[in-house]
Amino acid sequence: MLKFDTMKKYKPISLSKIRTYPLLRRKSKVDLASAAIPHMSGNSFNDFIHGLPDILAARDLTAVIQAVISARKNKRPVILGMGAHPVKVGLSPIIIDLMKKGIVTAIATNGACIIHDFELSFTGQTSEDVAEELCKGTFGMAKETGEYINKAINTGVKKGLGIGKSLGEMIQNSRPGESPPHSGGFAEENEATKFKYKDMSIFGTAYKLGLPATVHVAVGTDIIHMHPQADGRSLGEGSHRDFKLFASVVSDLEGGVYINLGSAVIMPEVFLKALTVARNLGNKVENFTTVNMDFIQHYRPHQNVLKRPTHKKGCSYALTGHHEIMFPLLAAAVIEKI
Repeated sequence: MLKFDTMKKYKPISLSKIRTYPLLRRKSKVDLASAAIPHMSGNSFNDFIHGLPDILAARDLTAVIQAVISARKNKRPVILGMGAHPVKVGLSPIIIDLMKKGIVTAIATNGACIIHDFELSFTGQTSEDVAEELCKGTFGMAKETGEYINKAINTGVKKGLGIGKSLGEMIQNSRPGESPPHSGGFAEENEATKFKYKDMSIFGTAYKLGLPATVHVAVGTDIIHMHPQADGRSLGEGSHRDFKLFASVVSDLEGGVYINLGSAVIMPEVFLKALTVARNLGNKVENFTTVNMDFIQHYRPHQNVLKRPTHKKGCSYALTGHHEIMFPLLAAAVIEKI
């Protein structure tokens, strides 16, 4: 059996000979010049932004604001990649406003985004109670959602369009108060389902403005895939066309900004592949800014949006917070300063 020496006895250390130096000789990370300026009643929103402390996330927010402004002043793209949650929490009017003002120059989304965009522009409401409907076996089974979106995709793909433009065309070509094309007649039976809010469609607006709006689908993830009108060939072909269009947009990203808003998996993966294609084909896409905005910072956005794309050059920023607060804050600040 091994034997060990008796444990050493320790006494409290003496601090009497500790070496110190004058505080003013020390390099400090924070000084009063970086401190916040209290907001005063009657001050402008621009004053509020200027009054933020020049520290940590506030400094990053200011840097992102400036990156977006610089990109647009230099006629460089600002691409908004996003999941469906920003639409669900009411950000469509803000995104549409940024598109109309020429601040956001391209949109790229996952498949769920077109569902909420369609439902909001069609009926003015969206987002079902998943748990409740799942118990009844009716989750995702709204007839108009499945029929109209799938028909728009199938029709558009036959004409050589991608998913984003197919949906945008269908919405934009429907007059307010009327049913979308190819409705099959059942919407006329119910006044509540008439197409009334097309001006609130991100994809309809993109189609009207001629902006790229792409949709990147993972088959089986979206409720429209459960409907009989779903065509795997159209979904695959349309999404692949959109990937090639998105890769073309990313190829022009030098000096621009890519914002990932609330997509934890699909858009970070698609962005990384599109960037690879762009660089592989000889496009210079090195010095640009990437931003990830979410209320939790996930692995894929951290790596595929922030770190890997700007590994050798460029800037990246993580802005953590709720979409319904952070994105309007960013949008308002850019509009004020631009």
